[in-house]
Amino acid sequence: MAEEKKIITVFKGDGIGPEITDAVLEILDAAGAGLEYEMFNVGEAEYEAHGELIPEAGFRSFEKTGVLLKSPITTPVGKGFRSLNVMLRKKYDLYANIRPAKSNAAVKTPFKNVDLVIFRENTEDLYAGVEEMIDKDTAHSIKIITRRCSERIIRDAFEYALSQGRKKVTCIHKANIMKLSDGMFRDIFYETAKNYPDVEADDKIVDNAAMQMVMHPEQFDIMVMPNLYGDILSDLSSGLIGGLGLLPSANLGKGYAMFEAVHGSAPDIAGKGIANPTAFLWSACMMLEHMGERDCAKKIRTAVDEVLLEGKHLTPDLGGSASTKEYVGEITAKLR
Repeated sequence: MAEEKKIITVFKGDGIGPEITDAVLEILDAAGAGLEYEMFNVGEAEYEAHGELIPEAGFRSFEKTGVLLKSPITTPVGKGFRSLNVMLRKKYDLYANIRPAKSNAAVKTPFKNVDLVIFRENTEDLYAGVEEMIDKDTAHSIKIITRRCSERIIRDAFEYALSQGRKKVTCIHKANIMKLSDGMFRDIFYETAKNYPDVEADDKIVDNAAMQMVMHPEQFDIMVMPNLYGDILSDLSSGLIGGLGLLPSANLGKGYAMFEAVHGSAPDIAGKGIANPTAFLWSACMMLEHMGERDCAKKIRTAVDEVLLEGKHLTPDLGGSASTKEYVGEITAKLR
């Protein structure tokens, strides 16, 4: 009797979103992932066509499958609708944003030994969106830090260290200035660290951490931090390994998991056939691992590493001239 296929929800976003979604699903199928897809168009184009940024059926699908593979969605700057990413994280309490950044020998950067994982609290901080105009010349945005949300992201970071054989967790904060909010986050960090005596615990002020990451990134293992710092430093970490096109992410909550590339929808190259799907593909590998399909994820990672090392069919952002189709074709050839 054939094994029943697992069903996941897929959101095709804007810009390069549809292109890299097709690329990643082609590779998953070539690797024998054994998945079935409930696919939905989301974002600005969907809104213009049907009056909804995300169709109601898309929400119902995610609530049924519990696993969402989501490609980039355009967020208007300074006007229009709020980030759909932020909305999905809050709606489904996807509180843990996990972003691993690891050097690849095929991608030339000043750093050869980056291997860090950022744990970003995903539901509060300034991203809670509590803002108001005090008068026509003054806007207030309120930073929210709670014990509940701080405890669970910090605990997850230490648990991940244990499960993955990692040695150190570093708390990132600005407690020297925000003594109550970031001060509480730092205090909770050290309270939690007492329960993990085999994992080294230290902390750094966020501005110093940014400097240290571009001078001595090898000192970092796991980094845990509130939402805003996580957004900024995870993009910085992508620069250490070759760019946003190589940085995957997972958004995890109780019963729901969303996997997405960190980069945006890149409308300037949409439709040109040169988008790099690697970050989204590695996010899909994180999804496979989450679903217990570690062997399949490893097979895909190995194939991608081989293509990157050969260096003959790389997309323009990686210094090559290959199209998305050519790059994907090389990966699928390695999987046969």
